[in-house]
Amino acid sequence: MEKIFKLSAHKTTVRTELLAGATTFLTMAYILIVNPLILADAGMDFGAVFTATALSAAIATLVMAFLANLPFALAPGMGLNAFFAYTVVITMGYTWQQALTAVFIEGLIFILLTAFNIREAIVNSIPNNMKKAISVGIGLFIAFIGLQNAGIIVDGATLVELGDVTKGTALVAMIGLVITGILVAFKVRGALLLGIVATTIVGIPMGVTSWAGGSFMPPSLAPTFLAFSFKDIFSVDMIVIVFTFLFVDMFDTVGTLIGCATKADILEKDGSIPKCKEALFADAIGTTVGAMLGTSTVTTYVESSAGVTEGGKTGLTSLTVAVLFLVSLFLSPLFISIPGAATAPTLILVGLFMISPVKDIDFEETTEALPAFLTILFMVTSYSIANGIMYGALSWILLKLFTGKAKQISPTMVIIAVLLLLKLLLG
Repeated sequence: MEKIFKLSAHKTTVRTELLAGATTFLTMAYILIVNPLILADAGMDFGAVFTATALSAAIATLVMAFLANLPFALAPGMGLNAFFAYTVVITMGYTWQQALTAVFIEGLIFILLTAFNIREAIVNSIPNNMKKAISVGIGLFIAFIGLQNAGIIVDGATLVELGDVTKGTALVAMIGLVITGILVAFKVRGALLLGIVATTIVGIPMGVTSWAGGSFMPPSLAPTFLAFSFKDIFSVDMIVIVFTFLFVDMFDTVGTLIGCATKADILEKDGSIPKCKEALFADAIGTTVGAMLGTSTVTTYVESSAGVTEGGKTGLTSLTVAVLFLVSLFLSPLFISIPGAATAPTLILVGLFMISPVKDIDFEETTEALPAFLTILFMVTSYSIANGIMYGALSWILLKLFTGKAKQISPTMVIIAVLLLLKLLLG
């Protein structure tokens, strides 16, 4: 382990990395059920998508572990799966086979973009203040997800409002937040993981946690394996679909890598991410393989920050996640039984831990402060990491351009601006 992952150099231990990996896995294990449920609405086989989800997550995360040696996990992305099912298939009328083909094409394009260092250049060109803002925005975003998962925050007359926290899932999550907060305050090792377990147990007598049951054998991949349809791939609609997958995946991944790397304190002195190219390859390979197996776009998961918070610093953390995804193929009823109320406290506390870079953002210089603020604001209010980066980057470029500071704008940032404007124009 020391030779492969260089644990001493990263000032970590096998125990810390294993604990971090288990924590990350449990906070993102919901995707094993949510992804098949969403793609089933597009007409795909639930069981096949479950197996494809676990396998694609495991394969992509293994690439991250051994190629990049970073503590980040990957799986089919939320938002991207919804776009796949509800926009491409249900609204636009394409078959799920055609949508899967678009994801496959996206993955191949990403492999090429990564090979020629284009995606790495985009990551490294983002200004340092924005990188800090991305970490803060992701922290608030992931805490907001936790509040929603628990039913503490719900839809309402004012867009969002406080749910009924006196019973059910919301009450269990609030109890879990107190338990986990106490464990963190006492600096208990594995506090977040223990909090998930404790909250799951609390949920049993309250009727929130229940045994899902079902078979322990992995469902067959046959209904979705290599189920491509290249019909209409050169149509304007299909080009727009591929571009949308590209855009959202690219900037979601960029944001997550920057946010988690900032929290893990592994950014280089120039603000770049170590082994960034290899990390981006993991997501490109994961998306390509995932499409072949039968699932939507695979991306780096913001929940990786939970493991980073537990001290994960190397690929051993992500290796642990990958192994647990493989194990989950045979223990699906167990993981399905973990309620959203159990992972919500972890997401909320991770949000707390991730907003610490806010104190290092330059709020005195308006051309730096406003883009950083918009990055955070739009990330949370539009429910999208990509949107946060889009409006933050566009405002940064425009402010620099019209305040006589155009020399600070790199050619790469100009390219980013063009891509962002295209996304706005294409919707």
